[in-house]
Amino acid sequence: MESLDLKMPKYMVYCVVVACLGSFSNGWVIGSANVPGEVTHACENGSAHVSSGAFPDCLPMATGLWGFAVSAFCVGGLIGGLFGGNIQTKFGRKKTIIFNNLGWILGGLLQGVAVNPAMFIVGRILCGLSCGLGSLATPTYVGEISTIKARGTMGTCNQFAIVIGILLASVIGLPLASVPLWRINYALVAIPAIAQFFLMSGCVESPRYLVSINRIEEAKESLQRLRPNTNIEKEFFGMVEGQLGTAAARAITGMDSASINKDDAKSFDDQIEDGVVTGEEGVRESMNMIQIFKDPLIRRIALTVLALHVIQQLIGMNAVMYYSTTIFNMSFSAEMSKYMAIVTTVVNFASTILSLILIDRMGRRPLLLIAEAGACLFSVLLIIGYVYNLGALLVVSVFGYVLSFAIGVGPIPWMITSEVTPVYASSAVGAIATAMNWAMNFLIGQCFPIVFEGIKGYSFAIFAGVAALAFAFTYLKVPETKGRSLEDIVKGFEKSS
Repeated sequence: MESLDLKMPKYMVYCVVVACLGSFSNGWVIGSANVPGEVTHACENGSAHVSSGAFPDCLPMATGLWGFAVSAFCVGGLIGGLFGGNIQTKFGRKKTIIFNNLGWILGGLLQGVAVNPAMFIVGRILCGLSCGLGSLATPTYVGEISTIKARGTMGTCNQFAIVIGILLASVIGLPLASVPLWRINYALVAIPAIAQFFLMSGCVESPRYLVSINRIEEAKESLQRLRPNTNIEKEFFGMVEGQLGTAAARAITGMDSASINKDDAKSFDDQIEDGVVTGEEGVRESMNMIQIFKDPLIRRIALTVLALHVIQQLIGMNAVMYYSTTIFNMSFSAEMSKYMAIVTTVVNFASTILSLILIDRMGRRPLLLIAEAGACLFSVLLIIGYVYNLGALLVVSVFGYVLSFAIGVGPIPWMITSEVTPVYASSAVGAIATAMNWAMNFLIGQCFPIVFEGIKGYSFAIFAGVAALAFAFTYLKVPETKGRSLEDIVKGFEKSS
């Protein structure tokens, strides 16, 4: 059996699940401040040591400072993402994921034992550093080890783990939303981080990364472990060819045109004639963040990826999730609104499961287009629900909006980043895309409350406009990547440029 026909070998799935423990930690950090937020910074006894002699009951903060403290992890995410490319190129995907857990462990514990706002904020930033680096390293690793037929499903596991983290942090936060139990809610992120620190050592390094640093035999052994009891020659040939060139791939693997099916042989020869690849190509040096904008092909890929990450944030999902309670307060009691906000997280969870099922059946482009059209429609309905104070329409609109985001706009940008970018440019493109994503996240977190306070429900008109533009961009510029090897997707960009 050819490895290209394989779907979900057990060991590959195990490596993906272990890698996505970091995404779970990411989601926990995002959701940990949702429910116990009030008691964390505005409890009855303030900084007095009533419940515990060692720690103050809470950390009194003004609304503005609390808003910064909650979103401080975005600052860490921006820094972690920006420098993450160099880190994962130098140390590899596996080691990066392993040692990235230190930020969650130290940051979570620091928040749990914080005696003043400064300690709490530093803890959030440390967690953010791991969130940013993990946002880059995990999708890269998952994309590079997954089979072609299951890469979409495996890639969606990243977003699925984030959503589970957010959901569990909110649910577990309910009984912990009291003095002094709120501290436990922030410190719990250390548990999945410690688990991943040890479990990840049992996973292989990405074979594509090993090829990129010319460790060919190790790469082949790694690929064979990920594709047990199958013939990996064709897949391995494609990996080597995509990075070292056709002539080098033939020399290294011992395969020639006659060893591959006729269509593949013809495509390789055509590429040489067209100048897409040359026989003289060797190991390509990893590009930095300046070089990716000088190379015409990589610049085009990078701008496509950047646009998708900007869209993911500016389309407004985080604003809806952060302020879902406020939105529901327009029509419901404060107590009911709190529970409706948790139901919204459950809808996000269920919708991500739907994305897992559909991503490798329908493809990336159709799901992305459906998601953007849905986000536009439900943003408009949110405005109508606000204007006419229609509680039922507000609920349907928020749930519909979350559903639309979760099936496409949420998981696909992270997945496509590793799918469309060649390995020699993946770290730089991924780093700048991750940093941009976190910067936009921080921007939304800081600006949306001001906009919402000024124009209330009409603020969703901005998100409707972004969603409409996103639909047009996806239709015109984003390629379908379903059922194609990473190397073939890059060649598609080459031929159309």
